[in-house]
Amino acid sequence: MSYDGRFRVWRGDADGGDLADFTVEVNEGEVVLDIIHRLQATQAPDLAVRWNCKAGKCGSCSAEINGRPRLMCMTRMSTFEEGETVTVTPLRAFPVIRDLVTDVSFNYEKARAVPAFAPPADLAPGDYRMQQVDVERSQEFRKCIECFLCQDVCHVIRDHEDNKQAYAGPRFLMRIAELDMHPLDQADRRQAAQHEHGLGLCNITKCCTEVCPEHIKITDNALIPLKERVVDHSYDPLVWLGSKIRRRRD
Repeated sequence: MSYDGRFRVWRGDADGGDLADFTVEVNEGEVVLDIIHRLQATQAPDLAVRWNCKAGKCGSCSAEINGRPRLMCMTRMSTFEEGETVTVTPLRAFPVIRDLVTDVSFNYEKARAVPAFAPPADLAPGDYRMQQVDVERSQEFRKCIECFLCQDVCHVIRDHEDNKQAYAGPRFLMRIAELDMHPLDQADRRQAAQHEHGLGLCNITKCCTEVCPEHIKITDNALIPLKERVVDHSYDPLVWLGSKIRRRRD
């Protein structure tokens, strides 16, 4: 079964642009990315769009569909009514390069700012040992495909450009939480999370969790536990006293 679908697609570049109206054939079982490809093939050959796997695993085709950050390859056309106009726009939190392609280099800069895994200096790689429960705690976070939908929907980044310098965003705060949970990691990441990566700016609205295509519970399993450990380390009087005693003994 086919029908003519109505679409509004953002066309433009860093200097500006606007939504353009198109009528494109929609076939049963298709996703939004199929429509964008057909639009390129039939009406707008110069339409810029980033994509790779078309299987929901590379994170390349992130866009905003009817105002919600989604993967175009995982958004089925069957979720929309036949007469509904489907609007496709670039990720709002990042600068537009052209059409649906945005400059997401902000995220790679934040990734480089997170110190790598730091095992004990005297422990050889073959001697690493972990309990299965510790493996399971961080296994969920390894499913991240770096689509940056969580970064896009986070209002701290999305609505406040001046926060970007001091705020890593949910994807990289989750990475810090993952490393902090690792029993072999020797770095103290809690103070850096608070003072260098902006953990305190996160107000746990769970919007990042809601848009994650891998269904990672970013807020509940990463950000809230990390906040709790930061508070314990900084404000719990018993923890504070214990750190002073250990420091004196050293």
